Amino acid sequence: MYNKTTRAIRVTVTPAFLDDQSAPDEHHFVWSYTIVIENLGQEIVQLKTRYWRITDAFGRNQEVRGEGVVGEQPILRPGESFEYTSGAPLPTPSGIMVGCYQMETASGEMFNVDIPAFALESPYEKKRVH
Repeated sequence: MYNKTTRAIRVTVTPAFLDDQSAPDEHHFVWSYTIVIENLGQEIVQLKTRYWRITDAFGRNQEVRGEGVVGEQPILRPGESFEYTSGAPLPTPSGIMVGCYQMETASGEMFNVDIPAFALESPYEKKRVH
């Protein structure tokens, strides 16, 4: 589990390798990740957009931008949380994801909330001894 708090918004990420959806012989590896976004502050906020940078084991980057998450732009009142699960495929047995959400306060102020960097690891990754 990975978490980070930005301006009283805590983002917690739990990644999981999906062996049943992966095909290692075909260089296809799939992970799910469950995210909980918690409003620990005193302001009402709405998640407007998302940004992801996904890096595979060879250092190749893919960027993903879009409105909301899983088709929603949740509004979080103080003390509320929103949870969702999504997925990411890679052509390598490991990688890393990092990103941010753009939030808007009830007064119209926009600010970014960091999503902590988290590892995408599979049992097919060759372990290295240093």
